[in-house]
Amino acid sequence: MQFSTKAATLQPHQEGALLYICRNRENTPDNETARLLLESLAEGERFAAAQTAESGKLKAVAVALPENDGRDALEKAAAEAAAWAQKQENPHIGLNGFDPKQAAEAAEIFALAFGQAAYRFNRFKKDAKAAKLNGVTFHTEHADAVQTALNWAEAQLYGINLCKDLGNTAPNVCTPKYLADTARAEAEKFGAAAKIHDKDHIREHMGSFWSVAKGSAQDPYLIELHWRGAADKNAAPVVLVGKGITFDSGGISLKPGEAMDEMKYDMCGAASVIGAFAAAAKAKLPINLTAIVPTCENMPDAAASKPGDVVTAMNGTTIEILNTDAEGRLILCDALSHAEQFKPAAVVDVATLTGACIIALGHVASGLLTNTQELADEILAASRQSGDKAWQLPLFAEYREQLKSNFADLQNIGGRPAGTITAAAFLSHFTENYPWAHLDIAGTAWKSGKEKGATGRPVPLLLQFLRNRAE
Repeated sequence: MQFSTKAATLQPHQEGALLYICRNRENTPDNETARLLLESLAEGERFAAAQTAESGKLKAVAVALPENDGRDALEKAAAEAAAWAQKQENPHIGLNGFDPKQAAEAAEIFALAFGQAAYRFNRFKKDAKAAKLNGVTFHTEHADAVQTALNWAEAQLYGINLCKDLGNTAPNVCTPKYLADTARAEAEKFGAAAKIHDKDHIREHMGSFWSVAKGSAQDPYLIELHWRGAADKNAAPVVLVGKGITFDSGGISLKPGEAMDEMKYDMCGAASVIGAFAAAAKAKLPINLTAIVPTCENMPDAAASKPGDVVTAMNGTTIEILNTDAEGRLILCDALSHAEQFKPAAVVDVATLTGACIIALGHVASGLLTNTQELADEILAASRQSGDKAWQLPLFAEYREQLKSNFADLQNIGGRPAGTITAAAFLSHFTENYPWAHLDIAGTAWKSGKEKGATGRPVPLLLQFLRNRAE
């Protein structure tokens, strides 16, 4: 979708659909229909639309009135406006009563809402229909500030849509090789570097990762992407690590058959990391950034790991596998050890790791756990700024007690109590030499039911975090 600006107020006789975003009721539009719509809004109502006759044609006119200047209010108004905008081809939007900073924020939020409303995943449909909405023009006296915000919105949408596309692609197509090839192509498109490690490297150096991958006919890969956007190319990078299980059967600890098709989404951590990386490179963020994605399938082949097996991770830690369906942490732990060589300023891993996180937080907030409170504060601030919600859970030392094994240094599960926390406690054994945070997105990465599909989260959160770091 294309976004553009015109350095002028929206004229009442502008051709096409018109939307006036009004900061308050005193900022009345020049258009008479829009003025009447604004007056008609009852307390608590945020949007109204009508059609008028003009030159023998019907003309769509709408107004949006956020309840206040807060991001939540803007997002709610934008969501209602986006439902209307889907039926328009190229609406023109007027920003009434906003100063430059407010206009930029409103434009970004409405652009994101419109872009996500226009998203379609039609790859496998014979008679697919594209969205009618294909562009938006913002009319404002603050064109420079608004255009800068729109450029950032376009980069965000690029990353969000890439994440959605990868998550929604069927698992017989989106294999580990497909994920690796896509990641390389996206990196090179924007001038970043890519390095792909194959199964021989994984088998030789990453025993925990290999223990998951060896049960599948699909080869595993370790994806490395590098963007050096900072003025000092040798400055310590931020490292994003994403879980890339392109299909999770549970392995020998086989999952129930119901809704197992949704296990194609078990690579949404990887998809969000690749999407955020591509968007950061597209936006040319002045930051050094590395993305690491361990990707494989978890299948119940004769060569698959068995409950009771003991494997050795990259850093020499031995792990007793008690449940092969707790595989995400087994591939992530070696990726986190691999990250240490880059001497990172911070590492954030993203994973659809535990069903327990859905029980704890539902589908509203991603779970956040960390070994460094300052890093957690940064991520939570980015969460508030982006509207991509996260909630911090504790990571007390006592939770490590649940991971003690009679036969190895660690066991890969800690029982039912505090399942999200003990999964993060497992990962924390491999992150002791750098600031690290873990985002459990099991409840936020995709929707089930009628609206089944990848959400693109937490790409907005990751990008805001990177943007803040780059400033």
